[in-house]
Parts: sequence; structure tokens; C-alpha cells
Amino acid sequence: MAENRTNLIQTLMKRSKLAQYYYLKLYWARLKDSKGLNDVEYFKRRHRQITGQELNLENPVTFTEKLYFLSLSNRDPLLKKCSDKYLVREYVGDCGLGHILNDLYGVYDRAADIDFERLSSPCILKLNHASGFNAIYDRRKPFDKRDFVRKFDFMLKQDYYWNCREWNYKHIKPRIICERLLEDDQSGVGLIDYKFMCFRGVAKALLITIDTCDAAGAPSEAIRRNLYDMDFNFLPVTMNGPNIPLDLVGKPANFEAMRSYAETLAKPFPHCRVDLYNVGGKIYFGEITFFHGAGLIIFEPHEWAIQLGDWIDLTGYKIAADALLPPG
Repeated sequence: MAENRTNLIQTLMKRSKLAQYYYLKLYWARLKDSKGLNDVEYFKRRHRQITGQELNLENPVTFTEKLYFLSLSNRDPLLKKCSDKYLVREYVGDCGLGHILNDLYGVYDRAADIDFERLSSPCILKLNHASGFNAIYDRRKPFDKRDFVRKFDFMLKQDYYWNCREWNYKHIKPRIICERLLEDDQSGVGLIDYKFMCFRGVAKALLITIDTCDAAGAPSEAIRRNLYDMDFNFLPVTMNGPNIPLDLVGKPANFEAMRSYAETLAKPFPHCRVDLYNVGGKIYFGEITFFHGAGLIIFEPHEWAIQLGDWIDLTGYKIAADALLPPG
């Protein structure tokens, strides 16, 4: 009976945009339950609830443990700038890579301020201060403006730090950015996301993802991932989901240029993931992510969690004082 009720709720959630909106509000209201925990306590509880295991912050070894440790210790202001999907464009330009930036159509403080009649189309609308909040607008196709305004204006009032306690999102000024929609009709699998896993400015692995978003721009449940070494050899591991058939993706002709761009952008950081796109041989910047999966990645087999963790050098880092204090 309980399982049937859960399935019914999930079905209604997928079909009803209003139900999704109220669930979003409920989710953010429930985050208040954890506001009495400092960041260290929060990470330990979250890790225990999801994995059933204790989080080792005293002697971190795995990729997840070291990501959590960096989130609690690295207070470089550049992390905040590069986590802001609007301000990171300035950083990319400062690195001499302005030519790989996607076209920016507009920046808005409120969803209600967007004049869809004048908006270049097709385009993608994104929250600059959060992850996973995107919407594709194509005036040739149905678009629920009311639902978009309702959800995005609500999220503009939220500090995304509270979602998973990632310090780099804390107090980012919320905005909506509008960019040209990148589409790839030649790949056979749609837009391919090339995610370079960089360590102290050196790319050591490449995570390729497809089916990242659905037709509306929201995160897709059908996402698939492959991990490769820098010689483009497939690595036999899954990360929070299934692999891509090997015959569906190949090495881009200008792969070394992509690698060089990723390493240039990653140079100041102990670890980051640099996301790039390659459409018709032209390279585009996607984003820089510091804590993949908000720090929690399930590797199968587990040995890869240790291998990627070994690449993160924590020398000189210790848990920040603010991570041990009640959040505010």
C-alpha cells in the first residue's frame, strides 16, 4: 500500500507543474530543520543518511571524503566568482578564453522582467546561483511562462548554499541569465558534455555525459556517463548511473585544445571540474564545478573512489573555523 501511494505521488509530481512548485517550496522549507547543524555536522549526517557509513574527515581518502574536506576548508573567494554562472564569464575572459564563451542574451533580477516577445530564440534560461535550474525557450514550441516565473522567482529568493551546504554558493547574488541554446544535430546523441576532472591544474580524467537535460532544459533521469583517461581510454567504472555505449561517443578532433582550455581555467584550484561543449568543431565553455554531485559520488567499483581521491592533494588545507560554527 505504501509503495503504491509513493508511486502515485511520483506520477502526479511528474504530470503536475503546480505540484512540482509546491514540492519545491516544501523542500526548501524543510531545509530549516538542518539549520541548527554546523557544516561539519551537516555533512556527516547527510553522508550517513545516504550511504549508511560514517564520513571520515580526520583522514580523508576517497574522492567524496576529500571533496567534503575541501568544501569545509577552501575559502578562496575565486570559488564564489567561478560558481556564479554570470560572473564566471569575466574569469574566463581574464584567462584569455573569451572566445569560447557562449552568446549572452540577457541578465535579469526577476523572472517577471523577461520580455519573451523580444527574447532571442531558441535560448536557455539559467539561475546563476544554483545547479539544475534551467529552462529552454523556443517560441516555436509551447512554453509555460506562468510556471517558469513562479518557480524561478521563488528560487531567486533562496540562498543555494542551504541546499547542500556548499560554501562556494553562499551569498551569491541571484540572477537569471539567458544564453544561446547550444544544439548538436551531428553527434547522433544530442549535445555532449565534456567534463574535465582537473587536479592542481592538470586534467587527469574526462567525464562524458549525454542526455543531461530533458526537452524543457530540466535535469534528465536518463543521464548516462563514461569516464576516460587523458588518452581517451574508457575506464570501467560507473558514477551515480549507467554508462554510455562506447560506439555512441568518440574523441573530438580538437580534443587537445579542449584539454588545454580546461587546464588553463583549473590552474588556481586544488580540484575542479571544467565543463566544455564541442559543436561542429567549435569549443564552448559550460561551467566550473568544484564539488561534483555536491560531494557525494557512488563509484562502482569502489577502487575508483580511492584512485580519484588520491589525485586530490589536501596539503595546506584544514577545516575552516566557520564550518564548525552554527551557520548564519
